[in-house]
Amino acid sequence: MILAFGWMSVASADEDCLASAQTDLERIYCEVVARGGAGLPSMMDFRRNDSRVQALLLRQPARSLGLTLPEVSSIPEPEVARQTEEPAKESGSELAITRVLAGCQLQEELIQCPGLAYELAANRSLETLDDGVLEPGNRLGIVPFDGERNDDEAVRTYLSAAYDRYIPQMLAIGLGANTMSFTAFHNAFHTLESGGVDFSERMEKTYELLKQDRKTLGLKTRYHNELPESLSLCETINRDVIVCDNVRTNWVFVRAD
Repeated sequence: MILAFGWMSVASADEDCLASAQTDLERIYCEVVARGGAGLPSMMDFRRNDSRVQALLLRQPARSLGLTLPEVSSIPEPEVARQTEEPAKESGSELAITRVLAGCQLQEELIQCPGLAYELAANRSLETLDDGVLEPGNRLGIVPFDGERNDDEAVRTYLSAAYDRYIPQMLAIGLGANTMSFTAFHNAFHTLESGGVDFSERMEKTYELLKQDRKTLGLKTRYHNELPESLSLCETINRDVIVCDNVRTNWVFVRAD
C-alpha cells in the first residue's frame, strides 16, 4: 500500500479537519480542501460514502495536486455501527420478500426466478453508457422532504421512494458496484437534515460530481468477491432491479435480457 502523502504535506492541511480524520482517505480529503480543492462535499457528507466512492470523489482533485491515493482494495472498510433495529425499506419486508421473490434462488452472482434471472451489477466502462447520461439533463431527481423528521412513517415512505430513484440512477451512470445500502441512505438523510442540510440537494450535488468524474476517470469493475448469503437480505426496487445488503456491503442485481 502506497501512503497517500507524507507528514510534511499533512501539516499544511487544516488542523481541525486532520484531528477528526480517521482514515487515509479522510486525511487526503483534508489536504485537498486545505489546498483549495473545490467541489467536494462536506466532511460529514464525505463520510456517508464507502471507501470506493470516496476514492472516486478524491481522484481528480488529488491528482491535480500531485497526491497519490491508496489502492481502494487495500483500504479496510470502517466498522459499521449496527442500529438496534436496521431500517426496513418497507414495512413487512419479510412478507414482501416472500411475495416478490417467491420461487427465486440465490446462485452466487445470479438470482434465478421463475422465467427470468437477475445478474449482479458491476461498474461499467464509459463506452457502454447510454448517450447523454453524464450530461446536466440527467439528474438524480430526488424531491425534497416536506414532512416532519420525527414522523417515522412519513420518513420511511419518502426514503423508500427516494432509494427507488437513487439505485436506477446510479446504474445509469455505470456505478452498480458503488451504491449505498438503504441503511446508509437512511442514516445520511437523518445526519444531513439534522444538520440543516437539504438531503435531496446534497445528493444531487454528489451525483453531479460522480458524473463529472466518470467522464475522465477509470474505475474497477468490482472491488471484492463477497456475495450476499441469502435472499433474506434482498428487496425489490422495481421489476428490473433487486438490491441486497448486509448493512456493510450493498449488491445490486439487474434483470438479464
